[in-house]
Amino acid sequence: MNSTAVCEDGKVRCQWCTATPEYIAYHDKEWGYPVDDDIRLFEKITLESFQSGLSWRTILAKRENFRAVFAGFDYNKVAAFGENDIMRLLADSGIVRHRKKIEAAINNAQQAKLIVKEYGSLAAYFWRFEPNQTTLATPQSISVSDVSKALSKDLKKKGWKFVGPTTVYAFMQAMGLINDHAEYCAYRDEVQKAREKFNKPKTIAI
Repeated sequence: MNSTAVCEDGKVRCQWCTATPEYIAYHDKEWGYPVDDDIRLFEKITLESFQSGLSWRTILAKRENFRAVFAGFDYNKVAAFGENDIMRLLADSGIVRHRKKIEAAINNAQQAKLIVKEYGSLAAYFWRFEPNQTTLATPQSISVSDVSKALSKDLKKKGWKFVGPTTVYAFMQAMGLINDHAEYCAYRDEVQKAREKFNKPKTIAI
């Protein structure tokens, strides 16, 4: 199967982003570019957790609503959510109303604070799992990897929930830990250049 497609503007893009117009901007401006902002990292892994069993289109359409009700994905604030917040979120049709996923997001925010305490930032922790680029599979040929399994296992060991290896792999793709744009995608080289300029975050002694 061809992993690319020629879009209406004449650009060659990853095939998956042609499924709906909303995907184009996400693919062109976000997907695969390296991220070192802790709020964005927490947002993405939380949204990937909510996506479990659903399509990314569903989550992307609700992303602004998620941001509004989850305090902009400030994990320090989300970590303090209680039962009243859970009931508030369960009553909000603008998000995915799934109690276990909501509870997992709050739990994971609490665990995120512990990771920051240990490593200095979420970015420093997650980028420890950047795979060796020379050993990667062909772009988009897999949905899970040895590294995503290792990261998933470590997160679960630290108490995180709804972070299976497939969820974690999608997170790694989106946040730029790997460049999984298809070989002939017009944005693959652009993402690669961004990765080469990226200063990989390091653990900060605190």
